[in-house]
Amino acid sequence: MATLSQAIAPKVSLPLVSDGGHLAKSLALWRHSTRTPPKSRVVAGIKSHSPAIDFTDPDWKSKFQSDFERRFNIPHITDVFEDAASIPSTFCLKMRTPITEDFVGGYPSDEVWHGYINNNDRVLLKTIHFSSPTSAGAECIDPNCTWVEQWVHRAGPREKIYFKPEEVKAAIVTCGGLCPGLNDVIRHIVITLEIYGVKKIVGIPYGYRGFSEKELAEMRLTRKVVQNIHLSGGSLLGVSRGGPETSAIVDSMEERGINMLFVLGGNGTHAGANAIHNECRRRRLKVAVVGVPKTIDNDILLMDKTFGFDTAVEEAQRAINSAYIEAHSAYHGIGIVKLMGRSSGYIAMHASLASGQIDICLIPEVPFHLHGPHGVLQHLKYLIETKGSAVVCIAEGAGQNFLKKTNATDASGNIVLGDIGVHLQQEVGDLCFYVVLIDTHDFRMLKVNFTFKIFPTKKCFKEIGIPADVKYIDPTYMIRACRANASDGILCTVLGQNAVHGAFAGYSGITVGICNTHYVYLPIPEVISYPRLIDPNSRMWHRCLTSTGQPDFE
Repeated sequence: MATLSQAIAPKVSLPLVSDGGHLAKSLALWRHSTRTPPKSRVVAGIKSHSPAIDFTDPDWKSKFQSDFERRFNIPHITDVFEDAASIPSTFCLKMRTPITEDFVGGYPSDEVWHGYINNNDRVLLKTIHFSSPTSAGAECIDPNCTWVEQWVHRAGPREKIYFKPEEVKAAIVTCGGLCPGLNDVIRHIVITLEIYGVKKIVGIPYGYRGFSEKELAEMRLTRKVVQNIHLSGGSLLGVSRGGPETSAIVDSMEERGINMLFVLGGNGTHAGANAIHNECRRRRLKVAVVGVPKTIDNDILLMDKTFGFDTAVEEAQRAINSAYIEAHSAYHGIGIVKLMGRSSGYIAMHASLASGQIDICLIPEVPFHLHGPHGVLQHLKYLIETKGSAVVCIAEGAGQNFLKKTNATDASGNIVLGDIGVHLQQEVGDLCFYVVLIDTHDFRMLKVNFTFKIFPTKKCFKEIGIPADVKYIDPTYMIRACRANASDGILCTVLGQNAVHGAFAGYSGITVGICNTHYVYLPIPEVISYPRLIDPNSRMWHRCLTSTGQPDFE
């Protein structure tokens, strides 16, 4: 196995807190350094985030591949404990009876079962061979778009494991905001741990803070406890942002005897998980820390999608359809729907594509003008004159340049965004109906309570001389609090299972995801370097523009 220094070579400086630094500060530093991607080098019209490469060197391709393999080699227990012994896996689907605590006759193994993953199995990271840097969405390394294979580790159960199930105490923690599918992942982590033979499984309540606050007792988890939790939204364990010092978290893990930690969260949460992983290594603790990416924004690098995203897109259809009906039924009706997406507009783009009812889609990655001959308002005038109504879908992070900037941040260190939906409503509306989901008392029963507020405005489409009846819908909490749909349910199931397989295989400081339809293990620093953004020259964005028929608003 490679050493730790060979395993991780992050693209940016990460907040690897191993000296007792405050976790919240660590996450804030990560956000400051990774809010936007690093400035791209332009080589013959090619955008590249790769390290500087001397293309005149005849061996540049092999050097690039070697550097890639070094960065994507995942950390393993044997990097620190060179004499760590492996044992035959206790995970075998040929054996249907529960594993007893005695393990009579040694650890069960079935050599004829060919369901294990070889440690040398790899998944191809990029599958399109672009022939020209001018191709839509081209990602080229050199001016000639030379094909360079980039392989990452395949996820799944290994034939040899590095933890004895009877000695494992596994903990699960969910951090950040809610997301459809959290309970599904928790459920399958517990179920898979029990199949391996683990008896001690606990849930840490309310995110990282559950490690430090004495009144928050850990929750014992069994298959019986989690059997039906996937039928409701939210998180069985609760969520929160921020947390105590990294050293305090690891102290708590030592006191509790936790040697497997499964962390469900987004980029900031994964930065914290990586800090915990490094602190455990500094203390020479045999602990596996494995992340499961959780963000409905779908802004995690290198992955096809993250769990909760499909559900968010599907649930957004209800809001979009309502906005369409309201706009279509009114005289000069305009429906505005604001969806989640701080820095990435994936939900807005995919929801617009799925609905077929959106006339204008606005995302953070594509700047736009509101006023002027090529502005959004001018196009709305055209739509009102030709169609009689219009529907706008806008991501929450879009158009922040039109709003007053503040230095306010939430508990996770995220900058508090201005409400671009309200701003757009005020720019357009005569008498605007501002519809906001403010409370859902019982998500299990799917009861939804709406509060309606009426805001008169003075602008009344003055610039273009047309009155408009505007309906603004913000379904944010309704979307993220619902249960996972079938597609996300499958994704959550496989992610939860593979997280456990990775931990027993001895990997730590990794996250599990889906890449080109295959499940992979990736080193955490490589997926949190910066948020994944929509390429305005990608085919998917072009498809969205074709669907909406909107012009260029720049």
